[in-house]
Amino acid sequence: MYQFIAQKLAQHRPRLLTAELQTPAAVLLAITDDKDNPQVILTRRAEHMPTHKGQIAFPGGKAEHEDADLIATALREAHEEVALQPDSVKVVGQMGQVLSRQGFLVTPVVGVVPASVVSQLVPNLGELDRIFTVPLSFFIDTNPVMDALPIVAGVKQVPSFYYDEYRIWGMTAFILAEFVNLVYDARIDLYGHPVTQPKDV
Repeated sequence: MYQFIAQKLAQHRPRLLTAELQTPAAVLLAITDDKDNPQVILTRRAEHMPTHKGQIAFPGGKAEHEDADLIATALREAHEEVALQPDSVKVVGQMGQVLSRQGFLVTPVVGVVPASVVSQLVPNLGELDRIFTVPLSFFIDTNPVMDALPIVAGVKQVPSFYYDEYRIWGMTAFILAEFVNLVYDARIDLYGHPVTQPKDV
């Protein structure tokens, strides 16, 4: 799986955005190496957080001066937020940058991790209240609800995925949709078919 994803991303030219006043940030799209049922590692932000409270997110955050690059940012933040050891992550590439409403220029970093690390993850309760995984196949096979929520130029709608009690939406869902479209030809339309109404949550 590592080689398959790495090959797909190597053929991809990630979207680079220009935003002088935005703060650089990175998130880690971490996928377990389980060949039969790879999982995506996600978090739920704590209710006391000033932004994105209760929302589903990847581990990640803003770049710091000591970070060598945005890959280092993603790995450091994943270690701080969920205790994922940086040396357990095989970085396979990056997805296109996204501008957040809070003023961050976010670079998604894609990494493959051993399935065994999931049981060792611990949430930083100062920022998160839960770590959980979702089968990668769920995002590939699910027909999501589409919301009118422009993320980058040209994008007219963003998916909402409903998994158990979780609604995965916004930037996190957009990055996941772009990833499964690119790597697994999921064909989630982000560019202009009629928008359906979101489900109640």
